[in-house]
Amino acid sequence: MLKITRRLLGNKSGATAIEYGLIAALVSVAAIGALTTMGKSLEGMFGDVSAALEGAVNPPTTGGTGTGTGTGTGTGTGTGTGTTP
Repeated sequence: MLKITRRLLGNKSGATAIEYGLIAALVSVAAIGALTTMGKSLEGMFGDVSAALEGAVNPPTTGGTGTGTGTGTGTGTGTGTGTTP
């Protein structure tokens, strides 16, 4: 009986497996935290890129410039040209 007790007390493989499990759990928690932070940063960056591409594909239209002459009674003539960027 004494031999069996000594053998069980000398067996360290179970403790090693638990240590590896704890290390894997800590690495997983650190990875989740880092990826969550990086995900928020990437979301902002991709939003900026999306807005820039949207502006390049569909440029905003601007009104034209014009000149004209008129009388005091509210009538007049004018010409104008429109420009887009």
